[in-house]
Amino acid sequence: MSRELYIGNLSFAATEDDLRKLFSVSGTVMNLHLIKDPVSGLSKGCGYVKMANEKQARAAINDLDGARLIDRLITVSIARPQNPNPGPKRKTLPSANRKAGAKHSSGRRRNPPKR
Repeated sequence: MSRELYIGNLSFAATEDDLRKLFSVSGTVMNLHLIKDPVSGLSKGCGYVKMANEKQARAAINDLDGARLIDRLITVSIARPQNPNPGPKRKTLPSANRKAGAKHSSGRRRNPPKR
């Protein structure tokens, strides 16, 4: 079963070919992905590498965590599962106050009359 690794502290000059060459020393690289800013297209300094199996992934962690790639010491660890982003949290009113025309939760009018 393949295993995905998180690669941190990458040089902004690092390419996918650089990563593929480096990680192929530890085993078969199934897939890799550099994280890039969607607007500028520039690297964010991290990425993911999927190794063919657990044994190769462990070898990559042991061999390459703290290794120098271009001008930085990279970090290599098991990638954590991605949590789905539910979006921004919104405050919800209690169900009794959701009815149309209900007063504000403080009991006061929202727009007090002008004097």
